Order: sequence, then structure tokens, then C-alpha cells
Amino acid sequence: MSLTTKTLLISSLLFSSIYANSLDDKIISFEKKRFSSNKRVEIKDLSISMKKELPLKGWYGFVIDVNAQIANKNLNAKDILFSNGEVVAPELVNIKTGKSFKDLMTPELTSIYYSKKRLIAGNDSAKDKLVVFSDPLCPFCIEYIPNVIEYVKKHDDIALYYYHFPLLQLHPASKTIVEAMLVAKQKGIKDVELKVYKANFAKQVDAEEKDKNKILKVFNKLLNTDIKLSELNNKAIDEEVFTDINMGENVMVEGTPTIFVNGKQDKTKLEYEMLGK
Repeated sequence: MSLTTKTLLISSLLFSSIYANSLDDKIISFEKKRFSSNKRVEIKDLSISMKKELPLKGWYGFVIDVNAQIANKNLNAKDILFSNGEVVAPELVNIKTGKSFKDLMTPELTSIYYSKKRLIAGNDSAKDKLVVFSDPLCPFCIEYIPNVIEYVKKHDDIALYYYHFPLLQLHPASKTIVEAMLVAKQKGIKDVELKVYKANFAKQVDAEEKDKNKILKVFNKLLNTDIKLSELNNKAIDEEVFTDINMGENVMVEGTPTIFVNGKQDKTKLEYEMLGK
């Protein structure tokens, strides 16, 4: 390689590095100005947790961690922005395929999501690993989750990990069901998840029901358990529910069911059917 070529290469790399840092700063500055326009929002911290070069010349996608205070409540959220250094866009869609570039911005799962405690079917040492986030009152989940569990049970070379993700705004009653599921597992009841989804609580419980006694009564009847309300009103159980929710939010789970196949989110929700063959 000639001296001139080396000089040009080094200059190019330096320019790329300076441009990248400058673009990062622009994105953070843009976010601060955008949020500061709302007087009810006080930004505590903004940081870029993920940056990805897009298959679109000059464009990058950013996932920004937002720590803010709104009406005296702390909020931790993630925001996605796209930029080419001149303009910023909250959404980019491929005009040919109709697919959103946001699909490329989902973080991949790390090994912490493969905790044996979350394993509900298959072999923990399996090469292929599935992770699902689900709400027991989500109509699609009620049909989908049993199919995934039963598929994995037929294949020892797949591991399935389950995370509770109750959609509290849509289905307030789901939190009580989730709490009861956790207590049932503590009591050694096997296949709790499969039994709950096959019981189809959506036909038995109003999703907006907030009376925990009513919901628990249905749970005990359908699963033949004798769980007491006092067992649900437990700080450790409550923390476990919100730990699961946070685990989902950290990898940008927004709805249910959401499934990750070998660390990557599968929007089709059907890739698991190609495993074990």
C-alpha cells in the first residue's frame, strides 16, 4: 500500500469517526430540545443505547434511553430516531416492501434472558432457544402460546423461556392472574403456563375486572388450586411481575405475544416451526 493510499485511508477513517460522534451529539441535542418543549417533562438523562447503520446510504438508526420525570413520576422509556445528519425522522419505511426500518432496531437478547428459572419447556442446554413475552388475557396469546409450548415439548433440542408481560392498560385483570401463576409455580404445580392458556381465562374473567378476589376465585376453580389472596399481596411476587415487564421493555417489547428466536425478535411469529427439523 502506498503512502498516499495509507494517508487517504487514515483520513477517511478519522472523518467517519468525527462524523459519527458529531451525529450522536446532534441526536442527543435534538431529543433534549424536543422533550424540553413540554413543560410537564423534566429530562433526567438521555443516552444512546444502540446505533445501527441502515441499508440506506448515509442513514443511521438510534435507540435512545430516556429517563424523565412527568408529574412527579419517574419514567424510563426508549425512543427510536433515524437520521442522515441533516434530517431526523421518527419512522422510515421501505417504499418497495412497505417494511419499517424500526424492525432492524430491536436489540438482540443477551444470555441473561436464558435463565433456567424462566424455562417452561425443552432443554436448557439446547442450541436453539425461544423466549416469549405474553399476557394470559391476550386473545392471540391464548391461541399461540399453547402451540409453541406443545411444539417445544416434542423437540428436546429446543429451549423455551417464558416472561410475563401483562398489558396493564388493556387488561388490568391479567396482573392478578400472573401473580397467581407465580404463586402456583412456587407451590410446585407443573405446566402452569400451559394450563392457564388452555383454560382460556378470557372467557371466564372480564379483562377490566379489578376485584382480585373474583379473579382469584376463577383461577382456583380452573386450575384446581387453593391460593389465598394474602399470597398474592406479596412484595416479592409484585417485584417479579415488574422485573419481567422491565426485561421486555429493555428489548422493546410493545405487545403480546412477542417471540425471540435465538436472540432475534421474530415478527412473523412462525420461525420456531423451522427448528428441530
